[in-house]
Amino acid sequence: MELNAYRIMWLFVFFDLPTETQKQRKNASLFRKQLLKDGFAMMQFSVYLRHCASSESADAHERRVKVFLPVEGKISILRITDKQYGNIMNYWGKAIVSNEPTPVQLELF
Repeated sequence: MELNAYRIMWLFVFFDLPTETQKQRKNASLFRKQLLKDGFAMMQFSVYLRHCASSESADAHERRVKVFLPVEGKISILRITDKQYGNIMNYWGKAIVSNEPTPVQLELF
């Protein structure tokens, strides 16, 4: 299977979780830790993303996220191609920040 910018996927998880009680804060923290454990990186505090080599890989990570969804809160999952992700514009204040390079895919035979 040849890797190209239309097959490689980026998976975004957006969430708004309640943090009014200690239990809610603990659940929100646990959810973030589980995203990190599954290979997601924090883009913003409630926005995490993950590079996936294929649509099938993105399917697997979507299923994992669904397993550890918290009981309360709003969670959205978005999947885009590497080609679409290449058009993202990141700003830190008024300065434009370049996109991080696509991770190199390691293949084991």
